[in-house]
Amino acid sequence: VVTAGIHKAPTIETAEAAKVIENVQRDLNIALINEIAMICGRLGIDTNDVIDAAGTKWNFIKMRPGLVGGHCIGVDPYYLTHCAEKAGYHPEVILSGRRTNTEIPYFVASEVVKALFKNGSTDRTVTVLGCTFKENVPDIRNSRVFEIVKELERYGVTVQVTDPEADFEETFEETGIKLIPFNQLKSASALIVAVSHEIYVQKGWGLTSLLHDQKGLIFDLKAMLAREAKPNTIDLWRL
Repeated sequence: VVTAGIHKAPTIETAEAAKVIENVQRDLNIALINEIAMICGRLGIDTNDVIDAAGTKWNFIKMRPGLVGGHCIGVDPYYLTHCAEKAGYHPEVILSGRRTNTEIPYFVASEVVKALFKNGSTDRTVTVLGCTFKENVPDIRNSRVFEIVKELERYGVTVQVTDPEADFEETFEETGIKLIPFNQLKSASALIVAVSHEIYVQKGWGLTSLLHDQKGLIFDLKAMLAREAKPNTIDLWRL
């Protein structure tokens, strides 16, 4: 039952445009924060701390950095761009935001590789937790996690991926990546918490059991883990 009421758009074109620009706006908002995250990383500042501080201002929009996948937010900007170009206008801001969000998986992969070499570990095994495009759903459409995996493999990293929601057969058919059941994962030098499924939230820092001797690198893309409870044996990276 819809309790918020119904807005009647004057035309079907208006209704479709409204639906598209809502997703475009969200894509651009995330792109801005993703770019800020890349800047903060170079400055040695935690992005989420910056967002929390900025969020004390009443009109600041508290978006969080992250991967932009799925069948709406990462797709609708191209629909609008196509229509705009057919009408003789070439969008700049919309496509710029898309480029930024498209870059994030490769940025994450490069940070993982740099950290592995800096850490000095002879083992180059990385475990990726989650591959769906958002938490607690089985939908892998346009998930950017797979781009992280393939980029890491291009660097020669051994990657094992697990997900409690995704269908193993569908994932292999669509991406060529074989998912591994959680209880069959081998110890790794690094973890990438890519999707904050509820089961991972519940395990929290217990996820360190997946690392060699419960020490190593954790890349928490969702800022899911409580930083104040971080074990001393863990090097934590947040987007």
